[in-house]
Amino acid sequence: MVLSKPRRTARRQSVSIDASISPDRDHLSAENRYDLRNMPLEDRREILQGLIEPGGRIQFSEALPGDAKAIFHVIDQAGLEGMVSKRRDSRYRSGPSTAWWKIKCYTVSELELLGIEREAGKPAFALMAEPGTGKYVGSAFITANRAIRERLWKQVQDHAAPAPKGSKRPATQWVKPGIIGRVKHLRGEEDLRHASLQDFREVDDGCS
Repeated sequence: MVLSKPRRTARRQSVSIDASISPDRDHLSAENRYDLRNMPLEDRREILQGLIEPGGRIQFSEALPGDAKAIFHVIDQAGLEGMVSKRRDSRYRSGPSTAWWKIKCYTVSELELLGIEREAGKPAFALMAEPGTGKYVGSAFITANRAIRERLWKQVQDHAAPAPKGSKRPATQWVKPGIIGRVKHLRGEEDLRHASLQDFREVDDGCS
């Protein structure tokens, strides 16, 4: 997504596609072999837009003009995963670039704790599952403060459970049902991604 609209109308007859196009990537060259990499992004987008027939299988991603913070707020409120943007005056450069910005939306879910995996020299993380079903959904790094971490580890030890049959996680301390974790993670994913355990609570009667 680019936060401005092209200013001029491209001449479709002057260039044609020389490579496969992805709507969120730059158009780098034309049939006449003119190198477009040093052109500003908005000019390259203008050329690309002129090559894509409206209503076809390939769709041009329209720019969203306005303040980036305001646009991100709308995206977040709409429950979308995030946004990708690029400086409209940037030139194409291969490799890492500060011209691209990928801003992700996060959400917080309450999930059942299956166990804690701790190994010397490595960050500890929690294995999480859907409440009720016990379906494993991924792991979350434990980023809570020291007091919460110590309280969590005590609860894990007090509610220790044997490893599930066939488990291949020797460094994991498994727990009985009854501990619900508050996990911050990327929105829009079926399993946990970029997840962190923020806090936890116990549930009555060992039911989640």
